[in-house]
Amino acid sequence: MRILAILKIAVRALHRNKLRTILTMLGIIIGGSAVIAMVSLGNGAKSMVEKQIASLGQNVILIFSGSTSRGGVNTGWGSAGTLTIDDANAILREVPGIVSVSPEVRTFSQVAAGNQNWATQILGESQDYLELRQWALAEGTMFTEQDVRGATKAAIVGQTTARQLYGESGAIGQVIRIKQVPFVIAGQLAPKGLSIMGSDQDDVVIVPYTSAMKRLTGATTLRSINAQAESADALTSVQQQIIDLLRQRHRIQQGRDDDFTVRTQQEIADAQTAASKVMRMLLLAIALVSLAVGGIGIMNIMLVSVTERTREIGIRMAVGAKGGHILMQFLIEAVTLSVIGGAIGIAVGVGTSHILTLKFDWPTLTSLPWIVISFLCSAAVGILFGFYPAHKASNLDPIDALRYE
Repeated sequence: MRILAILKIAVRALHRNKLRTILTMLGIIIGGSAVIAMVSLGNGAKSMVEKQIASLGQNVILIFSGSTSRGGVNTGWGSAGTLTIDDANAILREVPGIVSVSPEVRTFSQVAAGNQNWATQILGESQDYLELRQWALAEGTMFTEQDVRGATKAAIVGQTTARQLYGESGAIGQVIRIKQVPFVIAGQLAPKGLSIMGSDQDDVVIVPYTSAMKRLTGATTLRSINAQAESADALTSVQQQIIDLLRQRHRIQQGRDDDFTVRTQQEIADAQTAASKVMRMLLLAIALVSLAVGGIGIMNIMLVSVTERTREIGIRMAVGAKGGHILMQFLIEAVTLSVIGGAIGIAVGVGTSHILTLKFDWPTLTSLPWIVISFLCSAAVGILFGFYPAHKASNLDPIDALRYE
């Protein structure tokens, strides 16, 4: 019996019980759509994390005061002001491979302009900060090294802050009051988006770090330092040299914990992607379980179909059909169920991903290889769970099958 003829018989048999066929495919449809939707969500989250890591700049090294495990107590990054401006200058001066350094002072404050006010993050940075972060200006200019040395009242604002304070009117040249101290806006930043922690990077005001320490916080130490290596290949070497230099400067004896933490951009990226990978695998496992449940449904229905069509099987064998033909017929029915269900499930999954992006602004990224994998998995489910009922049908005794009522 030819494959095409067997396929026609299989389709005709499925068509006779439309409702049962649809309900049987429903498990595969749900499983296939779950695979595509979950993978799309996972890939979207991974892409967003990679984009956020890239927003830090290129070849960035972050140095935080405090250690994550000082004396057996988890204190966390930036928990104590153990870094100084001299440390930052020493890193730039004594560590080969360092291109630029920006001491960082962070604080949150209510800022005001005219009759408008807004709570935002204030960053004290050096004149090299925007180049280090690869952050462009939409308009205006960055404050200079002379502004840093003189602790002048120059400021750069992010787009969110500028919009909240000035609306659609220009922010350049306007006066912004930070803790009642007037600063003149020299530049407005291009949009940057969310940070790796999920905060709005455009909701910020950047001033010279000397101005932040002298006029806003009164701090004499730093919570963090941003540094940039000359190349990605130099990151590991430069990181170790910074650790060695700071241990020497802070007089940390052998065997004692550091009072600082040094992380490269790659380490942060690896940590974030590892977390998202675990989530992707968990979601994929749930989707595969859905496919397996759909496969069990196919096996159940095919066993019922074999029982219902026992007499039909006996007649086919009596007129010359061999066991292989019967096996192929029922196997093709099972595969047809799973393949059609898988194709519909893929369409539903892709549609669901687009709806999540459009309606809820969730990042999704549909992957063509995973569409192919999902389709092949659906076909494999049909073969795997349809083989036993098909094998059972092919082994029926023709005489017993003809007598079956």
